[in-house]
Amino acid sequence: MKNFNRKNRALSLFVLCLALAGGGAAFAEKKLASKGQPVIKVMLAGDTERKGERVALDKAGMVKPGEIINWTIESVNEGNGAARDYKAVGQIPAGTSFVAGSAAAKGASITYSIDGGKTFSARPTVEEKQIDGSTRRVLAPVSSYTQLRYEWSTPLETGQKLSASYQVLVK
Repeated sequence: MKNFNRKNRALSLFVLCLALAGGGAAFAEKKLASKGQPVIKVMLAGDTERKGERVALDKAGMVKPGEIINWTIESVNEGNGAARDYKAVGQIPAGTSFVAGSAAAKGASITYSIDGGKTFSARPTVEEKQIDGSTRRVLAPVSSYTQLRYEWSTPLETGQKLSASYQVLVK
């Protein structure tokens, strides 16, 4: 009889542990689900101006040296939670040069990279050799920009859309 009671207590304890573990998991799942997760859909569109009209790049055919390409990055949060510290990066394609002053995005700070996206700065600098052999830091030419990054300090809420744009000149 003692053996039976011991087994019964052990089985009861095992069932109680399972119930607590399952309840804890259900509680954790519910807590995580209530926070939600952002799901960001990013769309990139480019166009150029031809004969006074904007033409999408997929319809424009070959772009020519001297033409300006307008890039637009649109981000929309299709998830069920806010995206905090959201950033979008625009590429400066090979064979093009960033057009100074063309970057725009409401509520975003904009920084630039000259090293393929390893570092970003609002005012990138390079070392320039002086006549006397010394070097000093000077502003990097915009032609050396490889990426630009938009950073929003406010969360990208569910259903919210952000837009950023910039221009490049075809070399």
